[in-house]
Formats: sequence, structure tokens, C-alpha cells
Amino acid sequence: MMITSILVVYGGFVFHFHFTSVVVITDALSGLGKECAGLFHKGGARLILCGKSWEKLEELVDDLCSPPQTFPPKLVLLDFGDMDSMPEAIAEILQCYGCLDILIFNSSMKVKAPAQTVSLEMDKLLMDNNYFGPVTLAKGVLPSMISRRSGHLLLVNSIQGKIAVPFRTAYAASKHAVQAFFDCLRAEVEEYGISVSTINHTFISRSASEASQEKTGRTQTLFCCFSPVYLYYCMFLLTAVLYTKKPLGVSPDEAATEIVKTLNNKRKEVVIAPSLPKVAIYARSFFPNVFFAVMAAGVNNAATAEKM
Repeated sequence: MMITSILVVYGGFVFHFHFTSVVVITDALSGLGKECAGLFHKGGARLILCGKSWEKLEELVDDLCSPPQTFPPKLVLLDFGDMDSMPEAIAEILQCYGCLDILIFNSSMKVKAPAQTVSLEMDKLLMDNNYFGPVTLAKGVLPSMISRRSGHLLLVNSIQGKIAVPFRTAYAASKHAVQAFFDCLRAEVEEYGISVSTINHTFISRSASEASQEKTGRTQTLFCCFSPVYLYYCMFLLTAVLYTKKPLGVSPDEAATEIVKTLNNKRKEVVIAPSLPKVAIYARSFFPNVFFAVMAAGVNNAATAEKM
């Protein structure tokens, strides 16, 4: 098995990352997927790029291979929303090189609406895309990884796999479900030498410039104390972010670099978020009534603002 390496510059530091050959990206057509594809392709990985559009996948390969650098990526049509197609897609992925070493789950579907307005069909589609699809793929490749006693599964998940925000009922439910699955799986497969990592982010921006603009002029102070007064203060600030401003995201290149770091260090869990969402995660666990009250207040304030 060929070992490749890549140098990544992050925050002024250089990381020398060694990774095994075969890398699968479940949504290579997203901003993050393209960034990861470029990063791993330059490093010499044998890529298996997945997506819903064959034409767009071919365009991506043309961009990556102009000029030719390393191994030409292999392509597989993959649509988590079409569960009937999953057995064939899994078979194709395994047939590409006979095995795989790194599987990056970065596909996702989002819906934002009041719970009573979302149909059960949409709920099921969300669960297929965000839970059943990734789980089916993970189960499909695990026998191969277990037999080789190596492999790394990395789930790119929303911070809403940790906290639930109003108007995202089905989305948050799917993200909680897939988070729990991979958390359980981590312990189950450790004895086989298989690593499982999860990365929770606020959201992935479309570009680096968009993420930069979101961060411009933003000041945040994280105090060491977690007094109720401070928590109320932080939670109300979080409410303002969630209901009156665009959420604070990370750029695709920042997220891709975090993925490389996580794979390199085999970190089990990473949260990419400003201080306020991180405080919300702790508040949900240790001060649930504070969290619930602030979330409800945010809904009421949003409803009042819409009527004005």
C-alpha cells in the first residue's frame, strides 16, 4: 500500500501529514468537497470522488488534472436521498481500488421552517440524507476496514448535532442521530485499529471571502467563569446571532485544513465555532433551563420582529 504525504500550512504552522492511499469524499461537488479534493489530490492520494451529477464530477476532475499531477480520481455517483441506489454505490466504491483508508462524510441537507409546516416526506428525506445514507455507507465499508484492521471514518457534522435550535427540528434531529451513531461506533471499532472522528461546525461558507466578511468587526470575549449572569448574557448574545444575524461560519479552506489536522492527529472530536456557540453547548448540558428560556425568548423576539 502506497503511503503519501502532504505539507499543510495552518495558522503559521506547517503540518507534515502522512495518509494512506485511498480517500473517499461523499460530496466532492460542495465547496468543502472541492477544497478537500484539491488538497488530497496534490498530496498524491488516490481519490474516489462522489456526487449526484456525473457531468459536474467530470468537470471537477478536469480542473484537478490540469495539468496532470498524481493519480487521476475515480468517480462514483452517490445520492444519500436515493437509498435504493446505495448497495450499488457502495460496491462501486469498494471496487475502485479494492479497499479504502479514509472516508470523509461531508454530505448534508438543510431545511429551516416551523415544525408544523414541514411534511413527513421532507422529514424522511432529511433523515435519509443526513443519517441513513451515511450510516448505510459506513456499514457497507466497515467489513473491509475490519478485515484490514485499519481505516479512518470522518464525519463533518453541524454544531446542531450538539445543540438544537428552533425552526430546524428535523435537521437537528438528523444531526443528533448521526452524531450519536458515530460516537457509539468509535468505541466499537477501536479494537480493530479503525479511527472515527467528528467535526462540528456552525456552517461552511461558500468562500473564504464570505467567512472573512462575517468575522470583520466581530469581538468576542470568553470569560473563565460560568456564572448564571454571564451565561444569560452569552445566551442572549447567541440569540442575537441566531435570529438577527447570519450565523458565523468557516471557509471551505479552513474546514479542509481542520480535516487534515484531525486525520493527522486522529482527534476524536473537534468543534469549529466561535466562543458563543461553544458556551451554548455547555449551557445546554449544565444549565438546561437557561438554554431553553433563551431559545424560547429568541423565537418570541423573532416573531415580534416579523410583525413590525
